[in-house]
Amino acid sequence: MKHVRLLVLTEDLPQASLTLAQTECFHPDTRPPLEPALTGLPGRTYRDTYYQARSRLDKIAKLITVPEAPELDQVRVVEPAELAQLNDWLGQVWQKASGFEEDLRRLDDHERLIREQEAALANFQHLQIDLRMLRNKTRFLDFYVGIVPRENLRQLEGAVGLADHLLHVYMQRGDQSHVVIIGPTGTTAAQLSAVLNAAGFQPLPIPEGLDDDPQQLRQDLEAQHLTNRARRQSEYERIAEWSTPFLERLVDARRTLLLAEPMVALDPSVRSSGHLVHLAGWVPARAVDDLTASLGRSLALPFDLQARDPLPTERKLVPTVATKNRLLEPFAMLVQQYGIPEYGEVDPTPLFAVTFLLMFGSMFGDVGQGAAITGLAWWFRARLGRFWLFGLMAGLASMVFGFVYGSIFGYEEVLPALWMSPIHDPILMLKIALGYGVVFLTSACLIAIYNRLVIRNWWGALFGHHGIVNLIFYLALVWGGLHLGRGESFGTMPTLLVSTALAALAWYAWRHLEAPLGEKILVVFIETLETVIGYISNTLSFLRIAAFSLNHVALSIAVFTLAGMMGAFGHVITVILGNVFILVMEGGIVMIQVMRLQYYEGFSRYFAGEGHAFAPLRLRRESALS
Repeated sequence: MKHVRLLVLTEDLPQASLTLAQTECFHPDTRPPLEPALTGLPGRTYRDTYYQARSRLDKIAKLITVPEAPELDQVRVVEPAELAQLNDWLGQVWQKASGFEEDLRRLDDHERLIREQEAALANFQHLQIDLRMLRNKTRFLDFYVGIVPRENLRQLEGAVGLADHLLHVYMQRGDQSHVVIIGPTGTTAAQLSAVLNAAGFQPLPIPEGLDDDPQQLRQDLEAQHLTNRARRQSEYERIAEWSTPFLERLVDARRTLLLAEPMVALDPSVRSSGHLVHLAGWVPARAVDDLTASLGRSLALPFDLQARDPLPTERKLVPTVATKNRLLEPFAMLVQQYGIPEYGEVDPTPLFAVTFLLMFGSMFGDVGQGAAITGLAWWFRARLGRFWLFGLMAGLASMVFGFVYGSIFGYEEVLPALWMSPIHDPILMLKIALGYGVVFLTSACLIAIYNRLVIRNWWGALFGHHGIVNLIFYLALVWGGLHLGRGESFGTMPTLLVSTALAALAWYAWRHLEAPLGEKILVVFIETLETVIGYISNTLSFLRIAAFSLNHVALSIAVFTLAGMMGAFGHVITVILGNVFILVMEGGIVMIQVMRLQYYEGFSRYFAGEGHAFAPLRLRRESALS
């Protein structure tokens, strides 16, 4: 990646911004230039006009369908005068369109009122009486309509009876009872109010407009719905008739704004002094020559382009170019859920893809089930988008290991195994899983060391977490563990290396810790112990690879055991449902376990994920959005 500084004359700024957008290789750097003379902010009027015009067009587009990114027939510079003229015309169009919007808003308000009345009516739908009688208290009777918890209903009924009132339940819904309480007016109102409050009674007010029989009201509200829809349809027909003559011009307006957008997008990174304009940004090293040539062809006036390597202090500002390989793209999406690599860091995507497929395939190895995953990924590729390739490759990995294990839909007698089924030698599977864990963790430490060396963090590469000293300790620990596994002693050399590495780590931690003596001793001891326990537990964590490969076979055995207890038809149904269960439940669990190993045992060692993606200036085109 190169840092590019471009100096152009003010007259060429619109064309320069358009060329930068066409090349799609310029990531703007919004830092102000070091030269104190470059303090001007050109193009502010252009930007304000653009935003006003786009706001007007977006509001018009809510009434009239205007494509978001129509095909750009011709790439050209949009001059300020043209943009201002377009803004004025859009203002005139919006002035008329706002009247239609107001009409539609009134229809929306009416529709909302109808829905609110329907919701209120739902509380009274089982009352077959005129609702105005319940709203208006008479000279001799009081009415209370509301909701009470069902568990309090019996006590409330007894209490209102003592107050000479009647309680009628007209609807039960869940744990709530809808009730009407009727009684004579008199001095018991205050006493009854206290009883209702104690029982958790919630009054249901009858809204204005619901002064009729509920059945008749429902019919009236439905008629209002139909009338409102007809009016809305008529309004849209009026809008379509009004907009037809200038619909194509609105599409042209969208094209014009798309062409003006690069100039506006550059605004935070543009500074000027007199007739000289300064732009800065990040450009991939391989694209600098092409960018220079493109500017030379498109700009009428002289310009100056200077490129340099990023400074060490700029490392966190340099954007990272995303993986372009189509097969790796879905894995890159998963990596980005953790973070984006910083500039200079090893991109973990290729390693993530390979190790993910190895682990998933070995833990879920079955030709038939892998083929089902592959088929489902292909079938739903339109819905899955770019992620369908992930499902396809995961299914293929499962099929490959299915051939290795000789398993198809759990049957191990149909296909000859290229190696063997995991259940035939569980101890060997556990050893392989531990060996894989050692290789994985060693690779992660090597990448972490490389990432620190790239930024000249020598002490971090040597003594930091998962640095060189940590790696020496870990490999010595594995070496001694192999001796113990063969029934031998831990070994003199492994013991010496482990002791020396731990002493070096303790010394480094002691030097960099500012604390009282007692606290330093405790912290250094805990950190050293954590290093030992951490590497052992991290390695043992990979035993889940063997555990799930054995679990996969065990589940298949359980399915066939159940199927063997059934008749012919039941046998087939049990095998089918068992495989579906294994695909959904175990497949999902295996996916989670693989992601856990990748994130916690891999990424946490060598991948900070604190970078930011390369987002070049570009023209929004229809093909880019699809």
